[in-house]
Amino acid sequence: MIDLRFVREHPDTVRASQRARGEDEGAVDTLLTADARRRAAALRFDTVRNEQKTIGRDIAKATGDAKQQLLTRGSELSALVKAAEASESEAEDFQRIAHLRIANVVEDGAPAGGEANFVVLEHVGQPKTYDFPVRDHLELGEMLRAIDTERGAKVSGARFYYLTGVGALLELALVNLAVAQAVDAGFTPIITPALVKPEAMEGTGFLGAHNDEIYYLPADDLYLVGTSEVPLAAYHSKEILDLAPGQPRRYAGFSSCFRREAGSYGKDTRGIIRVHQFDKVEMFSFCAPEDAHDEHLRLLAWEKEFLNKLEVPFRVIDVAAGDLGSSAARKYDCEAWIPSQGAYREVTSASNCTDFQARRLDIRMPLADGKGTRHVATLNGTLCAVARSIVAVLENHQQADGSVVVPAALRPYLGGREVLAPV
Repeated sequence: MIDLRFVREHPDTVRASQRARGEDEGAVDTLLTADARRRAAALRFDTVRNEQKTIGRDIAKATGDAKQQLLTRGSELSALVKAAEASESEAEDFQRIAHLRIANVVEDGAPAGGEANFVVLEHVGQPKTYDFPVRDHLELGEMLRAIDTERGAKVSGARFYYLTGVGALLELALVNLAVAQAVDAGFTPIITPALVKPEAMEGTGFLGAHNDEIYYLPADDLYLVGTSEVPLAAYHSKEILDLAPGQPRRYAGFSSCFRREAGSYGKDTRGIIRVHQFDKVEMFSFCAPEDAHDEHLRLLAWEKEFLNKLEVPFRVIDVAAGDLGSSAARKYDCEAWIPSQGAYREVTSASNCTDFQARRLDIRMPLADGKGTRHVATLNGTLCAVARSIVAVLENHQQADGSVVVPAALRPYLGGREVLAPV
């Protein structure tokens, strides 16, 4: 959630951010009204509670009629205190609901508009031309006996798949390459839980608008994560981190990810581009808020480095405000060229969530003078979404006979193989 004091002091800025996202700017006024109501209720409770305490002390000293009058007033105050406490609790609940409805303030410079209004920042690499009919990743995967969607559907339903043989080896190679790069960059590798409590999901901003995307286990009151961003962010919930400006704490999380893909029926039903389960290596940073902008650019640079190792053409886009998740102030996507579609498709993203998630999860760092704490900033970036990385590698490095050239950086993780040959 955003800083309530910032909303009070800069309501027009927050309204403008809501408009840029295509969301209701009236939610800002609802929050301000709720905040005023809560503060008034708190003042009322404090006033009657203090009078109750004062009378309690006076009763012990009083005698006769004066004491009886104080006892009568004390009885009245007891009921008033109880009512004021209930009113304050109700006002706090109303304010929290209103507060949770406000998305993070969009960073200056982010494009306005919706999904189609992104800005292309750069192209890296040149798409190849082929002197043979281009095969898509599923046809190549079946020729290599690497991808089996037919049995995935038989066992689990639509949009599930098996990776077999070199497909399984290719996944492990990609994961190991990504983790090795992250460790070299100073990240601590971490394997995260795939199930989290509601407070972790809400704390990262994935409940609410994203409810229909999430798998929920009501018997256990647990959610399957759609990204390891969730357990990584919640890893330090309710903690004070020993951070200093210029010294981020970085983790590289590996997890399976689960998404219902609600509302995407008919889109990318062939192959493994849009599936319900996939594995991912996710970068996550905790840092001082003033370092968040530069840390965001560093995450993007590491994503570009990884894609360059895969030797696939890609472009970087600045995602429009209306296409940002509620926690992100700004997001950059890297989109790999997919020859069979003649289009760029998202393979990684990097988001600056400023202190939005940390406020919900109560993650702090000491102030420079040691007198108090402040909330940290959190950032996340996909280093390797395995399924889509496999798609990009297979399609961009295919040859006429259906074989696939292995990018040089992956070869050490595939036992030195230079080519994956059809079976």
